[in-house]
Amino acid sequence: MNTLEHSGAGRRRPTGRGADVRLLGIYLNDHLAGATAGTDRAARLARTARGSALGRAIEPVAAEIAEDRTALLDIMRDLGVPVRRYKVSAAWAAEKLGRLKPNGHLVRPSPLGTVLDLEALRLGIEGKTACWQTLGRIGAADERLDLARLAALLERARRQQETIEEWRVRQAERALAATAG
Repeated sequence: MNTLEHSGAGRRRPTGRGADVRLLGIYLNDHLAGATAGTDRAARLARTARGSALGRAIEPVAAEIAEDRTALLDIMRDLGVPVRRYKVSAAWAAEKLGRLKPNGHLVRPSPLGTVLDLEALRLGIEGKTACWQTLGRIGAADERLDLARLAALLERARRQQETIEEWRVRQAERALAATAG
């Protein structure tokens, strides 16, 4: 079985000392809100960059980010953590409102917008990496968490960080080169 596929079915009881369920619910719902915004931002960036080298690099990362959000939902279900829809909705709305900021261009997209999108994705992936690490530590005391799956998710997040950072640097240099000198 692919370690990224849902594999926690049938493992509903915690072993040892489990996490505080209320705090875990808040933690995971906050990460779900971030994953919702990140999924939307990554998909939009992949669409706007379609056909370019950036688009070819970002499209698979955007697909993985969407898969990671689904994995988080699966983990929440395995742990019996309910989704707080208001947090997800607020994150979705905040991501949409964030697009309205001035970008230095009136009618066309600004190259700075791509840099800022990549920086936001980088931060989101760093947060997701921390979540997978935290869940891995909790998983040592809670058999509902699949440690192999979490390790695979963590490794994938690290690869995503490398790709996003490479393109963030390229896009920043391109967008801000005129200001140098």
